[in-house]
Amino acid sequence: MVHLVQWQTVRMPAIRPVPRPIDGRFIRLEPLTEEHLPELHAAIGHPVVFAQGYGGGPLGYRATAEEFIPWAKTWYQWGVGNPYLVRVAGGELDGVAVGTSTLGDFDEGREHAHIGWTAYDPRVWGSQVNAEAKLLLLGLAFDSGFGRVKIQTDILNERSRAAIAGIGAKFEGFVRRDMRRADGSWRDTAMFSILVDEWPDVRAGLEERLARFGADPVRFRDRP
Repeated sequence: MVHLVQWQTVRMPAIRPVPRPIDGRFIRLEPLTEEHLPELHAAIGHPVVFAQGYGGGPLGYRATAEEFIPWAKTWYQWGVGNPYLVRVAGGELDGVAVGTSTLGDFDEGREHAHIGWTAYDPRVWGSQVNAEAKLLLLGLAFDSGFGRVKIQTDILNERSRAAIAGIGAKFEGFVRRDMRRADGSWRDTAMFSILVDEWPDVRAGLEERLARFGADPVRFRDRP
């Protein structure tokens, strides 16, 4: 009598990673602290960053660091997620803060996590920064036992939607009337995800994209 055995890959349980610095080739991720907020405002405190939905949209924009700091204390996932400050590594901009991203919304039981709260200095849009940040954070999530990482954005943010799709995330659909924008209107959310089984292909695509930059460090470009 032949007995059929169903094999299942044994994976480590999903556990929220301990916040720590993460070094990449072009950038360094540092756990975000309140002391970083003036630097972060200098990087992302531009109307164009908020124009398509970040921080709740244009009314979420804060023109000064003094206005930005109390807002940021309520916006990022302090204590429950892993928010990071993104710094350039190498070249003339070595050590300069250029943005932020967070690995958060941890649901260990369902092995779900979320990469979000992401914004960069417009002068590094289209550079190595976002691709390597996603490479590092996705790697951290899947190495920590998570099986699904969602990435989402305002339906109106076409630039962000294209960037998310461009890294290989799968579009899942729209969550209608999902959350309020800063102006009080209701946002529909464009939802994407990457599963652990898809990670090798996504990782290869991100590594290929970064390889195109060769040894060139991150440089500022003209703001949009």
